[in-house]
Amino acid sequence: MSEKKKYKVDVLVVGTGPASAAASKRLVDAGLKTIAIDFRKLPRHKVCSGILSPRGHRFLIENFGPLPLKALHNPTSCKGVTFHFPSASSMPIDFLGGSTPHLHRKFSDHWAIEQSHVEVHDETAFLSLTTDGKKAVVSARCRGEAIEYEARFVIGADGPNSPVRASVYPEYSSEIPWFVVAQKFQPIIECPLDLDYFHFWINPKLGHYTWSHEREGRLIVGVGFKKGGNVDEHHKRFEDYMRDKHGVRLGPPERKEGGSHNFGPSIINRYVFGKENILITGQAAGFFNMLAEGMSCALHSGAIAGEAVIESLATRHPVQEVYREHIASEVNRSTDQYNPIKTVFDNVHEADFKSALKKLSRGDQLRAVRDLMKFISVYGDLNWGRQILGQSIRRLILGTYSTKRWL
Repeated sequence: MSEKKKYKVDVLVVGTGPASAAASKRLVDAGLKTIAIDFRKLPRHKVCSGILSPRGHRFLIENFGPLPLKALHNPTSCKGVTFHFPSASSMPIDFLGGSTPHLHRKFSDHWAIEQSHVEVHDETAFLSLTTDGKKAVVSARCRGEAIEYEARFVIGADGPNSPVRASVYPEYSSEIPWFVVAQKFQPIIECPLDLDYFHFWINPKLGHYTWSHEREGRLIVGVGFKKGGNVDEHHKRFEDYMRDKHGVRLGPPERKEGGSHNFGPSIINRYVFGKENILITGQAAGFFNMLAEGMSCALHSGAIAGEAVIESLATRHPVQEVYREHIASEVNRSTDQYNPIKTVFDNVHEADFKSALKKLSRGDQLRAVRDLMKFISVYGDLNWGRQILGQSIRRLILGTYSTKRWL
């Protein structure tokens, strides 16, 4: 029997997506020995809209350089988002600062992790971890071979179904509601929608999350709903609605893909940041922007996780204390996007919502705001509506969200 392979590092990062790349970039630049692992062979497919926010675009350029062409889908850019209301006119909103890239996640993620210059171990599955608060030991397996990593810190940047989070909080995943997010790719026969925009429907009858945009000559028809629902039924309802309401005619689906997600942490401020020397970041921590875009908050929260490790080593302050102090700014940005007060009165989506709203007639303005408030009702059976309003009022009065709701 061959001897178990062992590595001793300052930081082990689990995952190789945007949060991992951002954390790894900070750590490697600071001279810390860092390894990132991923259970898949890289580059790997990633289910995602691919629409990036202006803030995420700036982060990529500033930290990793200009995007290569292979990291982009066609069309290569997006001008903004159009909100569609059930009782008001549709409202196109341009991104502040101009168009942003339409990322091909298989290649953009791989490019970013390579640009971080971290040592990557792909086809390496995280199995378990133990920690005494000072040293963590992670068991993993690579192509059938057992591997052990000894690290001063572990950063879980491993997505919504995070095994790292599960190792720290074993009961968490069974105590939260899960949603299916699925998208079908359909040939365009006729589409009056402006294909330069990402389209989002503020309509509880269509589900918890409904969107559409063009990719490679196909229209993505995307739906999100509570786990247990039927994917094809939700897609058919949305496709019929687009035909009847917007005149969109599509050919039969050529491909579909999806996965399980939890929107709750960002919506109601119930994030998971880890314990002791185990940090949770990105979508594993609960960051997910309202418009099906989790990359920008993954990049920024990942960078904050890396910086927290660096600051903790320099100041000898507990890493969780440092991380939670600095991550509060990202919590504010993400949860603001589901905050009806901030949505109406601020530009929380990096698009000029207020100016776009003013272009509507007075009647449509009132109907749009009313539809936005009604949309909260889709979360009524989860008791999220009351929590959304409670957190919104707290943010208005105290300027921030409660840190006591975090794990």
